[in-house]
Amino acid sequence: MKQTIISIYERLVLHHPLITLTLLLALIASVGVFAKDFHLDASADSLMLEHDQDLRYFRQINAQYGTSDFLIISYSPQGELLAPETIADLRRLRDRLVQIERVTQVMSILDAPLIDSPRVTLAELSREIRTIETPGIDLGLAMTEFTDGPIYQNLLVSADGRTTALQVMLKTNEELRSLHRQRTELREKRDDGMITAAQEQQLAVVSASYDQVSRAHNEQEARDIATIRAIMAEHRDTAELFLGGIPMIVVDMIDFIRNDLVKFGLGVLVFLVSMLMLIFRRLQWVLLPMACCFLAVLFMFGFLGLVGWKVTVVSSNFTSLLLIITLSLCVHLIVRYNELLAEQPEASHAALIRETIRSKALPSIFTALTTIAAFASLLTSDIRPIIDFGWMMAIGIGFALVISLIIFPAGLVLLKKPQSFAPRLDITGYITRGCGHLVEHHSRATLLTFALITLISAYGISQLSVENRFIDYFKPTTEIYQGMALIDRQLGGTTPLDVILDADPDFLAALEQEPAVAEDDPFADDFFAEDTVEAGLSGSSYWYNSFRVDDIHAIHHYLDQLPESGKVLSMATTFTLMEHVNEGQPLDNMALSVIHRKLPEVIDEALFRPYMAADGNQIRFNLRIIDSDPSLQRNQLIGKIKQDLVALFDLKPEQVHLTGMFVLYNNVLQSLFSSQIMTIGVVFLVIVGMFLIQFRSMRLALIAIVPNLLSAAAVLGLMGLMKIPLDIMTITIAAITIGIAVDDTIHYIHRYIDELRIDGDSLAAIRRTHDSVGRAMYYTSVTIITGFSILALSNFNPTIYFGLFTGLAMIVAMFANLTLLALLLLLWQPRQKPV
Repeated sequence: MKQTIISIYERLVLHHPLITLTLLLALIASVGVFAKDFHLDASADSLMLEHDQDLRYFRQINAQYGTSDFLIISYSPQGELLAPETIADLRRLRDRLVQIERVTQVMSILDAPLIDSPRVTLAELSREIRTIETPGIDLGLAMTEFTDGPIYQNLLVSADGRTTALQVMLKTNEELRSLHRQRTELREKRDDGMITAAQEQQLAVVSASYDQVSRAHNEQEARDIATIRAIMAEHRDTAELFLGGIPMIVVDMIDFIRNDLVKFGLGVLVFLVSMLMLIFRRLQWVLLPMACCFLAVLFMFGFLGLVGWKVTVVSSNFTSLLLIITLSLCVHLIVRYNELLAEQPEASHAALIRETIRSKALPSIFTALTTIAAFASLLTSDIRPIIDFGWMMAIGIGFALVISLIIFPAGLVLLKKPQSFAPRLDITGYITRGCGHLVEHHSRATLLTFALITLISAYGISQLSVENRFIDYFKPTTEIYQGMALIDRQLGGTTPLDVILDADPDFLAALEQEPAVAEDDPFADDFFAEDTVEAGLSGSSYWYNSFRVDDIHAIHHYLDQLPESGKVLSMATTFTLMEHVNEGQPLDNMALSVIHRKLPEVIDEALFRPYMAADGNQIRFNLRIIDSDPSLQRNQLIGKIKQDLVALFDLKPEQVHLTGMFVLYNNVLQSLFSSQIMTIGVVFLVIVGMFLIQFRSMRLALIAIVPNLLSAAAVLGLMGLMKIPLDIMTITIAAITIGIAVDDTIHYIHRYIDELRIDGDSLAAIRRTHDSVGRAMYYTSVTIITGFSILALSNFNPTIYFGLFTGLAMIVAMFANLTLLALLLLLWQPRQKPV
């Protein structure tokens, strides 16, 4: 069977290279044309957990209380905030912004309703909304209200009165929202196993429509943000401005991904060409590997466009990885060909190619399969971008293997036989022979060194954490970082956390059986003159009544005093304002009911709807967490709030719910630990199993996995020692390190076994293996290490950490393979009879 496959391969690839190349290139071209449909994604949904129940609840709350996309512009004038020239400049900025088609409203200090500048009564408030542009407003009192009032303090104006914020409300894309809702509902049915065949088809149609509308929406949003930045630039001579908000972060992150794809792709390409010329000094050893790399990347871009997979920040470096892995396959073929050429200079070109493929095909196939297995282990994650990254790399490596074993030998057949060469200064030989010298003469010191690395790594791993700040994902020079830092410091925090309190289930059960009882109450002023009988909402709701006002204030105060909390808004804020304009008198049930019915629509939208359900049986406390706080511990904070609300305020656990981006992001972080353990466990088991199949020896399989686990442990341990937390990108380092490093392990063991069969001398076999395949290991490792270092040019810090730490892991893997692996083979060598 094996000989039949080899015969067919040689007849197709080596005897008819032109036909083979034509057919393969036609296949690549047919897939590559779909590269035009390749797209990027940096939306919040792309970083959510699969099947997260908190995500379902989050969407329900958003639908109930209403959400709208918005941007925040921080404005710090050179002069006084309420000076006439500053107000005039703010007015010009606002008026320019509202002219943008998708901008529905710009909320600023120019439009903020004022209650205490001077103080108004409830009756006056129902007739007229006053702002700083209303005649008769006391600007001094207005500044006090902005800086010390319960609503605007640390929200609209900073505590020092130097910075204000403009909230730019964007028109909701109803078509996109509707498609998103339909897709979510159908996906939930599919996940629950309740979907029908017709609904499966509907899901495919809805998903395709959603992707199309989403792309158009993202393009429009990018144009709108560019317009807003151009408008802001016209005001930078009078004030310091920063742009913030999720839409801006999404647009900028897509730019980061796009730039990283181009920058890393071109950077790695230039570097690889330079390395190949420096190492091999022959044009064919540059053209053939580069052709394989280019075709592998072209195929993957086309494939991703064909199937509709989007590249995220997690998978933005897939081009660099694919280039490096493809080149690694080719370098081992080049080194083996030159080795045979040096040994048999009189052999024909065809014979050398045939022997190169025969000796390297099996190791290459197994290296590709083990690398695929490593990336496939990422499918055990619950984070969609990591799952997609695993699929992308598994498919890409599979095709890279096909290209390397077809394009490289077929192309080489069409080229002339190269001349052999010997480098003047054999640095590679010095390094590989030096590693062999350590194995031969300093085995005990080598073992002790790696034992020490293992112990230090184990301690470092025990210090690993997943707590990280989103702001630290970006360099301080980026607008995302600067805007988030300013809003965190001066405008009440950035990351939203909602505390939702439901009515007591017993109250709801009793309410269904008994009618509400109205109360008689005296009226404070003519504001209540027409309402004399019904208690209305205050008589039928759990939260909106005079009996719960003190409880709501107490809960609000508890949340507000948390060190991690920035600005807190809730019905307590509303009650405080209503009592304030009611001359400090508490509001009874009748007054509360009348206020709810008779206040202006703008007040109702600002003070009631965001914080209380229509029936008054659910309330919402909106917190903004200070994300830049170095001591922030998300999971502990969520647990503390839940526990304290039940213990301190006599609430039942089923009444308390926490939601918002803070909770969803925490779920992602907490899943990283389990994902890391699962990933490494799956990689270990799969690769050991493949080693067992390949080498047919459990002893060899266990020997082979040791240096690869050590390299992964070393880099994770170093991250723990340096207090660098795991994130959505560094979580993949261990699997990738094992997957790539294992390639050299397989090539080394294959060659060692072949050399051992020659004379049965294990030490001589180690020397010959170091001097042959050891060179290819050095070339590929140096190429990979330097290639990964290019990722340090990214604006996205997780990408930088990914590149540097993966490169470091490859250094450890290279030396572990050339020393520890060789030493273990000597100490625990497989039995081989000389041929």
